[in-house]
Amino acid sequence: MQKYSGFGLLKHALTHHENWQKVWRNPTPKHEGYDVIIVGGGGHGLATAYYLAKEHGITNVAVIEKGYLGGGNTARNTTIVRSNYLWDEAAWLYEHSMKLWEGLAQDLNYNLMFSQRGVLNLGHTLQDMRDIERRVNANRLNGIDSEVLNTQQVQDLVPILDCSKNARYPVLGASWQARGGTARHDAVAWGFARAADAMGVHLIQQTEVTGIRRENGAVTGVDTTRGFIKAPKVACVTAGNSGVMANMVGMKLPLESHPLQAMVSEPVKPILDTVVMSNHVHGYVSQSDKGDLVIGAGIDSYLGYGQRGSFPVVEHTMAAIVEMFPIFSRVRLNRTWGGIVDTCPDACPIISKTHIKGLYFNCGWGTGGFKATPGSGNVFAHTIAKDDPHPLAKPFNVDRFVSGHLIDEHGAAGVAH
Repeated sequence: MQKYSGFGLLKHALTHHENWQKVWRNPTPKHEGYDVIIVGGGGHGLATAYYLAKEHGITNVAVIEKGYLGGGNTARNTTIVRSNYLWDEAAWLYEHSMKLWEGLAQDLNYNLMFSQRGVLNLGHTLQDMRDIERRVNANRLNGIDSEVLNTQQVQDLVPILDCSKNARYPVLGASWQARGGTARHDAVAWGFARAADAMGVHLIQQTEVTGIRRENGAVTGVDTTRGFIKAPKVACVTAGNSGVMANMVGMKLPLESHPLQAMVSEPVKPILDTVVMSNHVHGYVSQSDKGDLVIGAGIDSYLGYGQRGSFPVVEHTMAAIVEMFPIFSRVRLNRTWGGIVDTCPDACPIISKTHIKGLYFNCGWGTGGFKATPGSGNVFAHTIAKDDPHPLAKPFNVDRFVSGHLIDEHGAAGVAH
Protein backbone atom coordinates (compact mmCIF):
# COMPACT_ATOMS: atom_id res chain seq x y z
CA MET A 1 0.00 0.00 0.00
CA GLN A 2 1.34 3.39 -0.98
CA LYS A 3 1.86 5.52 2.13
CA TYR A 4 0.03 8.84 2.15
CA SER A 5 2.08 11.82 3.33
CA GLY A 6 2.63 15.51 2.72
CA PHE A 7 5.75 14.69 0.73
CA GLY A 8 3.77 12.24 -1.41
CA LEU A 9 1.19 14.91 -2.12
CA LEU A 10 3.87 17.27 -3.37
CA LYS A 11 5.51 14.52 -5.42
CA HIS A 12 2.26 13.60 -7.18
CA ALA A 13 1.52 17.26 -7.85
CA LEU A 14 4.45 17.20 -10.28
CA THR A 15 2.56 14.63 -12.42
CA HIS A 16 -0.82 16.35 -12.03
CA HIS A 17 -1.97 13.64 -9.60
CA GLU A 18 -2.36 11.12 -12.43
CA ASN A 19 -0.24 8.30 -10.98
CA TRP A 20 -1.84 7.59 -7.64
CA GLN A 21 -2.16 3.93 -6.73
CA LYS A 22 -5.70 2.53 -6.82
CA VAL A 23 -7.23 2.69 -3.37
CA TRP A 24 -8.32 -0.97 -3.51
CA ARG A 25 -8.59 -3.81 -6.01
CA ASN A 26 -11.74 -5.14 -7.64
CA PRO A 27 -11.09 -8.91 -7.48
CA THR A 28 -12.98 -11.88 -8.84
CA PRO A 29 -14.18 -14.27 -6.09
CA LYS A 30 -11.79 -17.17 -5.48
CA HIS A 31 -12.97 -20.58 -6.69
CA GLU A 32 -11.30 -22.25 -3.72
CA GLY A 33 -13.19 -20.00 -1.30
CA TYR A 34 -12.21 -18.08 1.82
CA ASP A 35 -11.64 -18.63 5.53
CA VAL A 36 -14.24 -15.97 6.37
CA ILE A 37 -16.95 -14.26 4.35
CA ILE A 38 -18.31 -10.97 5.68
CA VAL A 39 -21.70 -10.04 4.23
CA GLY A 40 -22.04 -6.26 4.18
CA GLY A 41 -19.50 -3.72 2.97
CA GLY A 42 -20.39 -0.86 5.30
CA GLY A 43 -18.24 0.60 8.04
CA HIS A 44 -18.80 -2.26 10.51
CA GLY A 45 -18.18 -4.98 7.93
CA LEU A 46 -15.03 -3.34 6.60
CA ALA A 47 -13.75 -2.68 10.13
CA THR A 48 -14.33 -6.35 10.97
CA ALA A 49 -12.28 -7.42 7.93
CA TYR A 50 -9.50 -5.00 8.84
CA TYR A 51 -9.20 -6.19 12.43
CA LEU A 52 -9.42 -9.85 11.39
CA ALA A 53 -6.35 -9.26 9.24
CA LYS A 54 -4.48 -6.91 11.53
CA GLU A 55 -5.03 -8.48 14.95
CA HIS A 56 -5.73 -12.13 14.16
CA GLY A 57 -3.70 -12.73 10.99
CA ILE A 58 -6.77 -13.93 9.07
CA THR A 59 -6.33 -12.39 5.62
CA ASN A 60 -8.14 -14.92 3.43
CA VAL A 61 -11.33 -12.90 3.86
CA ALA A 62 -13.98 -11.67 1.43
CA VAL A 63 -16.27 -8.74 2.08
CA ILE A 64 -19.35 -9.11 -0.14
CA GLU A 65 -21.45 -6.02 -0.80
CA LYS A 66 -24.57 -5.93 -2.98
CA GLY A 67 -23.95 -2.29 -3.91
CA TYR A 68 -20.83 -0.22 -3.45
CA LEU A 69 -18.65 -0.03 -0.34
CA GLY A 70 -20.09 2.28 2.30
CA GLY A 71 -23.24 2.90 0.27
CA GLY A 72 -25.76 1.80 2.90
CA ASN A 73 -26.24 3.27 6.36
CA THR A 74 -22.59 4.38 6.47
CA ALA A 75 -23.44 6.97 3.81
CA ARG A 76 -26.79 7.86 5.40
CA ASN A 77 -26.03 8.95 8.95
CA THR A 78 -25.23 12.19 10.73
CA THR A 79 -21.66 11.16 11.67
CA ILE A 80 -21.83 11.82 15.42
CA VAL A 81 -19.20 10.13 17.62
CA ARG A 82 -19.65 9.90 21.41
CA SER A 83 -19.37 7.42 24.26
CA ASN A 84 -21.51 8.98 27.02
CA TYR A 85 -23.96 6.10 27.40
CA LEU A 86 -25.73 5.29 30.67
CA TRP A 87 -25.43 1.53 31.14
CA ASP A 88 -22.00 0.21 32.06
CA GLU A 89 -21.86 -2.40 29.30
CA ALA A 90 -22.81 0.08 26.57
CA ALA A 91 -20.50 2.76 27.96
CA TRP A 92 -17.53 0.36 27.97
CA LEU A 93 -18.19 -0.73 24.39
CA TYR A 94 -18.59 2.81 23.05
CA GLU A 95 -15.60 4.08 25.04
CA HIS A 96 -13.54 1.26 23.52
CA SER A 97 -14.66 2.55 20.15
CA MET A 98 -13.87 6.16 21.10
CA LYS A 99 -10.31 5.24 22.02
CA LEU A 100 -9.90 3.54 18.65
CA TRP A 101 -11.34 6.62 16.91
CA GLU A 102 -8.71 8.81 18.55
CA GLY A 103 -5.84 7.00 16.79
CA LEU A 104 -7.68 5.65 13.77
CA ALA A 105 -6.53 8.13 11.12
CA GLN A 106 -2.88 7.34 11.93
CA ASP A 107 -3.60 3.61 12.15
CA LEU A 108 -5.27 3.53 8.72
CA ASN A 109 -3.03 6.21 7.18
CA TYR A 110 -6.19 7.93 5.95
CA ASN A 111 -7.72 11.30 6.79
CA LEU A 112 -11.06 10.49 8.41
CA MET A 113 -11.74 14.16 9.20
CA PHE A 114 -12.34 13.12 12.81
CA SER A 115 -13.12 16.30 14.72
CA GLN A 116 -13.42 16.19 18.51
CA ARG A 117 -15.55 19.32 18.65
CA GLY A 118 -17.62 18.12 21.61
CA VAL A 119 -21.21 16.92 21.99
CA LEU A 120 -23.98 18.67 23.96
CA ASN A 121 -27.09 16.79 25.08
CA LEU A 122 -29.65 19.41 26.08
CA GLY A 123 -32.09 19.17 28.97
CA HIS A 124 -35.44 20.95 28.64
CA THR A 125 -37.33 19.67 31.70
CA LEU A 126 -36.53 18.82 35.30
CA GLN A 127 -36.74 15.13 34.42
CA ASP A 128 -34.31 15.69 31.54
CA MET A 129 -31.84 17.22 33.98
CA ARG A 130 -32.25 14.38 36.46
CA ASP A 131 -31.53 11.91 33.65
CA ILE A 132 -28.53 13.96 32.54
CA GLU A 133 -27.07 14.09 36.04
CA ARG A 134 -27.57 10.33 36.42
CA ARG A 135 -25.86 9.62 33.10
CA VAL A 136 -22.95 12.00 33.77
CA ASN A 137 -22.35 10.43 37.19
CA ALA A 138 -22.43 6.96 35.64
CA ASN A 139 -19.96 8.07 32.95
CA ARG A 140 -17.55 9.54 35.46
CA LEU A 141 -17.65 6.38 37.56
CA ASN A 142 -16.60 4.51 34.40
CA GLY A 143 -13.76 6.95 33.74
CA ILE A 144 -15.51 8.54 30.75
CA ASP A 145 -15.28 12.31 30.37
CA SER A 146 -18.63 13.98 30.98
CA GLU A 147 -19.93 17.00 32.84
CA VAL A 148 -23.17 18.83 33.60
CA LEU A 149 -23.51 22.37 32.30
CA ASN A 150 -26.01 24.99 33.46
CA THR A 151 -27.98 27.27 31.15
CA GLN A 152 -25.38 30.03 31.11
CA GLN A 153 -22.56 27.63 30.33
CA VAL A 154 -24.57 26.22 27.42
CA GLN A 155 -25.27 29.74 26.16
CA ASP A 156 -21.58 30.65 26.36
CA LEU A 157 -20.68 27.51 24.41
CA VAL A 158 -23.36 27.97 21.72
CA PRO A 159 -24.31 31.68 21.52
CA ILE A 160 -26.78 31.13 18.65
CA LEU A 161 -28.91 28.71 20.71
CA ASP A 162 -32.09 30.25 22.14
CA CYS A 163 -31.65 29.86 25.90
CA SER A 164 -34.23 32.49 26.88
CA LYS A 165 -36.79 31.70 29.56
CA ASN A 166 -39.74 32.03 27.17
CA ALA A 167 -38.35 29.58 24.60
CA ARG A 168 -40.66 26.77 23.51
CA TYR A 169 -37.96 24.31 24.57
CA PRO A 170 -36.30 26.06 27.53
CA VAL A 171 -32.69 25.02 28.01
CA LEU A 172 -32.18 24.12 31.69
CA GLY A 173 -28.71 22.69 31.12
CA ALA A 174 -26.91 19.93 29.26
CA SER A 175 -24.40 17.14 29.45
CA TRP A 176 -21.09 17.83 27.71
CA GLN A 177 -18.57 15.35 26.35
CA ALA A 178 -15.60 17.28 25.04
CA ARG A 179 -14.02 14.23 23.36
CA GLY A 180 -17.11 13.61 21.23
CA GLY A 181 -17.51 15.03 17.77
CA THR A 182 -17.92 14.01 14.15
CA ALA A 183 -16.07 12.14 11.39
CA ARG A 184 -16.41 11.92 7.61
CA HIS A 185 -18.61 8.86 7.00
CA ASP A 186 -17.40 7.86 3.53
CA ALA A 187 -13.77 8.42 4.52
CA VAL A 188 -14.25 5.92 7.35
CA ALA A 189 -15.48 3.26 4.91
CA TRP A 190 -12.74 4.06 2.39
CA GLY A 191 -10.00 4.10 5.04
CA PHE A 192 -10.95 0.66 6.39
CA ALA A 193 -11.42 -0.70 2.85
CA ARG A 194 -8.01 0.51 1.70
CA ALA A 195 -6.22 -0.84 4.77
CA ALA A 196 -8.01 -4.21 4.61
CA ASP A 197 -7.27 -4.57 0.89
CA ALA A 198 -3.60 -3.86 1.52
CA MET A 199 -3.49 -6.90 3.84
CA GLY A 200 -5.02 -9.21 1.25
CA VAL A 201 -8.75 -8.97 1.97
CA HIS A 202 -10.97 -9.26 -1.12
CA LEU A 203 -13.59 -6.51 -1.45
CA ILE A 204 -16.29 -7.82 -3.78
CA GLN A 205 -18.83 -5.19 -4.82
CA GLN A 206 -22.06 -5.33 -6.84
CA THR A 207 -22.61 -8.88 -5.62
CA GLU A 208 -25.74 -9.79 -3.68
CA VAL A 209 -25.91 -12.73 -1.29
CA THR A 210 -29.06 -14.71 -2.10
CA GLY A 211 -28.64 -17.64 0.30
CA ILE A 212 -26.49 -19.19 3.02
CA ARG A 213 -25.61 -22.86 2.53
CA ARG A 214 -25.27 -25.36 5.38
CA GLU A 215 -24.24 -28.97 5.72
CA ASN A 216 -24.52 -31.10 8.87
CA GLY A 217 -25.52 -28.05 10.90
CA ALA A 218 -22.56 -25.92 9.83
CA VAL A 219 -22.14 -23.11 7.31
CA THR A 220 -20.39 -23.99 4.05
CA GLY A 221 -20.64 -20.70 2.17
CA VAL A 222 -23.02 -18.31 0.44
CA ASP A 223 -24.94 -18.23 -2.82
CA THR A 224 -24.56 -14.94 -4.67
CA THR A 225 -25.50 -13.33 -7.95
CA ARG A 226 -22.00 -14.36 -9.09
CA GLY A 227 -22.34 -17.97 -7.99
CA PHE A 228 -21.50 -19.97 -4.87
CA ILE A 229 -18.62 -18.79 -2.69
CA LYS A 230 -17.25 -21.26 -0.15
CA ALA A 231 -16.30 -20.46 3.45
CA PRO A 232 -16.57 -22.23 6.83
CA LYS A 233 -17.44 -18.95 8.55
CA VAL A 234 -20.02 -16.37 7.45
CA ALA A 235 -20.47 -13.09 9.35
CA CYS A 236 -23.53 -10.97 8.59
CA VAL A 237 -23.15 -7.23 9.13
CA THR A 238 -26.07 -5.87 7.13
CA ALA A 239 -27.80 -3.45 9.55
CA GLY A 240 -31.45 -3.00 8.55
CA ASN A 241 -31.36 -6.10 6.36
CA SER A 242 -30.14 -8.41 9.14
CA GLY A 243 -33.61 -9.92 9.53
CA VAL A 244 -33.61 -10.78 5.83
CA MET A 245 -30.24 -12.51 6.17
CA ALA A 246 -31.39 -14.47 9.23
CA ASN A 247 -34.47 -15.60 7.35
CA MET A 248 -32.20 -17.30 4.79
CA VAL A 249 -31.40 -19.93 7.42
CA GLY A 250 -34.85 -20.02 8.98
CA MET A 251 -33.95 -17.79 11.93
CA LYS A 252 -36.05 -14.98 13.30
CA LEU A 253 -33.98 -12.37 15.08
CA PRO A 254 -35.56 -10.04 17.67
CA LEU A 255 -35.20 -7.02 15.39
CA GLU A 256 -37.37 -4.33 13.86
CA SER A 257 -36.26 -2.25 10.87
CA HIS A 258 -37.28 1.41 10.69
CA PRO A 259 -36.36 4.36 8.46
CA LEU A 260 -34.24 6.94 10.31
CA GLN A 261 -34.44 10.53 9.11
CA ALA A 262 -31.56 12.85 8.23
CA MET A 263 -31.18 16.00 6.16
CA VAL A 264 -28.68 18.70 5.18
CA SER A 265 -29.03 22.38 4.44
CA GLU A 266 -27.34 24.59 1.90
CA PRO A 267 -23.78 25.50 2.96
CA VAL A 268 -23.40 28.56 5.16
CA LYS A 269 -20.41 30.25 6.77
CA PRO A 270 -19.04 28.69 9.99
CA ILE A 271 -21.54 29.32 12.76
CA LEU A 272 -21.79 26.14 14.85
CA ASP A 273 -18.60 24.52 16.10
CA THR A 274 -20.02 21.70 18.22
CA VAL A 275 -22.73 19.04 18.07
CA VAL A 276 -26.05 19.93 19.72
CA MET A 277 -28.47 17.12 20.54
CA SER A 278 -31.92 17.19 22.12
CA ASN A 279 -33.40 13.87 23.16
CA HIS A 280 -36.55 15.69 24.26
CA VAL A 281 -37.46 16.54 20.64
CA HIS A 282 -35.10 13.97 19.13
CA GLY A 283 -33.36 16.46 16.91
CA TYR A 284 -29.65 17.13 16.60
CA VAL A 285 -27.50 19.37 14.47
CA SER A 286 -23.87 20.01 13.61
CA GLN A 287 -22.10 21.85 10.83
CA SER A 288 -19.94 20.01 8.33
CA ASP A 289 -16.54 21.22 7.18
CA LYS A 290 -18.05 22.45 3.92
CA GLY A 291 -20.74 24.44 5.74
CA ASP A 292 -23.86 22.26 5.52
CA LEU A 293 -26.03 22.02 8.60
CA VAL A 294 -26.32 18.27 9.18
CA ILE A 295 -29.61 17.54 10.95
CA GLY A 296 -30.78 14.25 12.37
CA ALA A 297 -34.29 13.25 13.41
CA GLY A 298 -35.97 10.26 14.98
CA ILE A 299 -37.02 6.97 13.47
CA ASP A 300 -40.37 6.59 11.74
CA SER A 301 -42.79 4.64 13.92
CA TYR A 302 -43.69 2.24 11.10
CA LEU A 303 -41.59 -0.71 9.97
CA GLY A 304 -40.11 -0.54 6.50
CA TYR A 305 -37.15 -0.55 4.17
CA GLY A 306 -37.84 2.71 2.30
CA GLN A 307 -34.78 4.93 2.35
CA ARG A 308 -36.53 8.25 2.62
CA GLY A 309 -39.03 8.13 5.47
CA SER A 310 -42.10 10.30 6.00
CA PHE A 311 -42.65 14.05 5.84
CA PRO A 312 -44.25 14.45 9.32
CA VAL A 313 -40.98 13.43 10.98
CA VAL A 314 -39.04 15.93 8.86
CA GLU A 315 -41.59 18.65 9.63
CA HIS A 316 -41.50 18.00 13.39
CA THR A 317 -37.71 18.01 13.51
CA MET A 318 -37.33 21.17 11.43
CA ALA A 319 -39.85 22.99 13.64
CA ALA A 320 -37.89 21.97 16.75
CA ILE A 321 -34.51 22.95 15.27
CA VAL A 322 -35.83 26.36 14.23
CA GLU A 323 -37.36 26.88 17.70
CA MET A 324 -33.98 26.20 19.29
CA PHE A 325 -31.96 28.05 16.62
CA PRO A 326 -34.11 30.95 15.28
CA ILE A 327 -31.10 32.08 13.23
CA PHE A 328 -31.59 28.99 11.01
CA SER A 329 -35.15 29.90 10.00
CA ARG A 330 -34.24 31.24 6.55
CA VAL A 331 -31.62 28.61 5.69
CA ARG A 332 -32.82 26.41 2.83
CA LEU A 333 -32.87 22.64 3.09
CA ASN A 334 -30.97 20.86 0.33
CA ARG A 335 -32.11 17.25 0.68
CA THR A 336 -33.52 14.67 3.06
CA TRP A 337 -33.11 10.92 3.21
CA GLY A 338 -33.53 7.89 5.44
CA GLY A 339 -31.32 5.04 6.55
CA ILE A 340 -32.68 1.66 7.62
CA VAL A 341 -31.85 0.96 11.25
CA ASP A 342 -32.45 -2.33 13.03
CA THR A 343 -33.46 -2.09 16.66
CA CYS A 344 -33.62 -4.71 19.43
CA PRO A 345 -36.24 -4.67 22.21
CA ASP A 346 -33.60 -3.57 24.73
CA ALA A 347 -32.08 -0.98 22.33
CA CYS A 348 -28.70 -2.77 22.53
CA PRO A 349 -26.84 -4.49 19.67
CA ILE A 350 -26.30 -8.17 18.94
CA ILE A 351 -22.63 -9.18 18.51
CA SER A 352 -22.75 -12.93 18.57
CA LYS A 353 -22.22 -16.35 17.11
CA THR A 354 -25.41 -18.34 16.61
CA HIS A 355 -26.57 -21.90 17.16
CA ILE A 356 -25.48 -22.62 13.55
CA LYS A 357 -21.77 -23.42 13.51
CA GLY A 358 -19.80 -20.79 11.60
CA LEU A 359 -22.62 -18.23 11.41
CA TYR A 360 -22.24 -14.88 13.18
CA PHE A 361 -24.36 -11.73 13.40
CA ASN A 362 -23.48 -8.12 14.19
CA CYS A 363 -26.69 -6.08 14.17
CA GLY A 364 -29.29 -4.23 16.21
CA TRP A 365 -27.30 -1.00 16.62
CA GLY A 366 -30.36 1.17 16.08
CA THR A 367 -29.36 4.84 15.87
CA GLY A 368 -25.90 4.30 17.41
CA GLY A 369 -24.11 2.40 14.68
CA PHE A 370 -21.72 4.94 13.16
CA LYS A 371 -20.07 5.98 16.41
CA ALA A 372 -19.42 2.33 17.23
CA THR A 373 -17.77 1.48 13.89
CA PRO A 374 -14.17 0.72 14.96
CA GLY A 375 -15.16 -0.82 18.30
CA SER A 376 -17.82 -2.98 16.70
CA GLY A 377 -15.42 -4.28 14.06
CA ASN A 378 -12.73 -4.90 16.67
CA VAL A 379 -14.83 -7.00 19.05
CA PHE A 380 -16.68 -8.80 16.24
CA ALA A 381 -13.39 -9.79 14.61
CA HIS A 382 -12.32 -11.33 17.94
CA THR A 383 -15.64 -13.22 18.20
CA ILE A 384 -15.20 -14.66 14.68
CA ALA A 385 -11.50 -15.49 15.00
CA LYS A 386 -11.76 -17.12 18.43
CA ASP A 387 -15.30 -18.45 18.03
CA ASP A 388 -15.83 -16.93 21.45
CA PRO A 389 -17.16 -13.48 22.40
CA HIS A 390 -14.79 -10.64 23.09
CA PRO A 391 -15.15 -9.66 26.79
CA LEU A 392 -16.88 -6.42 25.76
CA ALA A 393 -19.24 -8.33 23.45
CA LYS A 394 -20.42 -10.92 25.99
CA PRO A 395 -23.33 -8.81 27.30
CA PHE A 396 -24.54 -8.47 23.69
CA ASN A 397 -24.80 -12.17 22.85
CA VAL A 398 -28.05 -13.14 21.19
CA ASP A 399 -28.68 -15.66 23.97
CA ARG A 400 -29.91 -12.84 26.19
CA PHE A 401 -33.16 -13.26 24.28
CA VAL A 402 -34.26 -16.59 25.70
CA SER A 403 -37.99 -16.40 25.01
CA GLY A 404 -37.89 -18.21 21.68
CA HIS A 405 -37.35 -15.17 19.42
CA LEU A 406 -34.61 -17.02 17.54
CA ILE A 407 -36.35 -19.86 15.73
CA ASP A 408 -34.92 -22.34 13.25
CA GLU A 409 -36.82 -23.89 10.33
CA HIS A 410 -37.99 -26.76 12.51
CA GLY A 411 -39.68 -24.44 14.97
CA ALA A 412 -37.10 -25.00 17.71
CA ALA A 413 -35.61 -22.13 19.65
CA GLY A 414 -31.96 -21.68 18.86
CA VAL A 415 -29.60 -19.43 20.79
CA ALA A 416 -25.89 -18.88 20.91
CA HIS A 417 -23.87 -20.78 23.52
